[in-house]
Order: sequence, then C-alpha cells, then structure tokens
Amino acid sequence: MSRIPLLYIHGMGGGADSRIPSILKEYYPDLVVKTYSFDPDQAQLQLKSWIEELQPCILVGESLGAVHTLVLHHSYPDIPLVLVSPALNAPRVLSFASAVALCPGVPALLGRIYHPRPGDRQELTFSPALLSHWKPYCSLCYNQERKDNISAFFGTRDHYRRSGIVSLRSWKKNFPEDSYSTYEGTHYMEEEYVRTILLQKIRSIMQ
Repeated sequence: MSRIPLLYIHGMGGGADSRIPSILKEYYPDLVVKTYSFDPDQAQLQLKSWIEELQPCILVGESLGAVHTLVLHHSYPDIPLVLVSPALNAPRVLSFASAVALCPGVPALLGRIYHPRPGDRQELTFSPALLSHWKPYCSLCYNQERKDNISAFFGTRDHYRRSGIVSLRSWKKNFPEDSYSTYEGTHYMEEEYVRTILLQKIRSIMQ
C-alpha cells in the first residue's frame, strides 16, 4: 500500500468531521482522520495499527491528540510531527480527575460538561478507572530521544494556557527553541492560520 501524506490525530471529543482536518483535506484529499478511544491505552493500540497500515508521511496532532502523537514518536521516531495547541499537561489533570470521579454523580456531570458535538466524534467516558490510565502519559510526552523533527504551534490567546493544560513554558524546558512558533489566535487554530502557517509547515516537510 502506498503511503498517505497525513494522519491527523484529533483532540478530545473530536473526530473525522473536525474543522482543521476538514480544511487540510482541501489540499491533501488523502489525509486520514479516524475516531479513536478516549482510553489512552486503547487509543495507542488503535493508532499504532493505523500507522502500520497507512504508513503516513507526517503525523499531525491537535490538543490532547498531540499527547498521543508524541507518545507514538517513541515507536516511530522517523515520522515528522506537527502539533497544534499541544495539551501536554492534560494527562496530569485527567489522572487527578480520576480521584474526583469516585464521587457519585461526578462522571455524569463531566460527561454533560464535555459532551461532544453531534457527528462522528470521540465518545467521552469519565470513569475513575479510565481516567487513571492517563497517569503515565505526561512524562512519556516529554522524554523524547529524538526532537529534531517535532514542530508545534501555540495560540497567544489560548484559554487553556491560563490553567497550564497548554504550557509554552513547559515546552521550552523540554524541546529545542526552534521547535515551536506562536500565532495570534485561540486554542482552536483559526482557518486563516490553518491555511497559512500550518499548511506552510506541512508543505516544507513534504518537500
């Protein structure tokens, strides 16, 4: 099977109809984005299976999907990574929430708060057992042996930066200075930046 150009790994509650991959499909019709499990252990098995099948040239990870993308980098260090609003500290928050979710009614409340939009979207389940699976994933993101083919974009108005879920400071401590850039936008990269800086980075890698 011939290699596909891009495998897009969506963020929490995202899916095949997410906005950014929908825009990128205009330029790369063979781009693949699939809905995967919210359980990180199951998700890694699914994503590895798709990588073996599709042989992507680039992995693009968005938000919590960037966490999975960086974890996959341990197994596939030669595949370049392009990350949008990487939520590298989200695993720490989710694992902490596993204790809170032991309280009656909390999993259902979280499910109502973070209910995905209708469509082909990731199903979210906030059980204590599932949330506890996120515990090791933060350190797996940071401890990379090869960092020369990782690029990240951070929005200057990303509201998740206030909580530390998205942290440019943490990125600077663990990755090279030239591995990231910022744009004047939010966590959900606006269309103008998708069509310019994100597309430009992907094209530069594909050359």
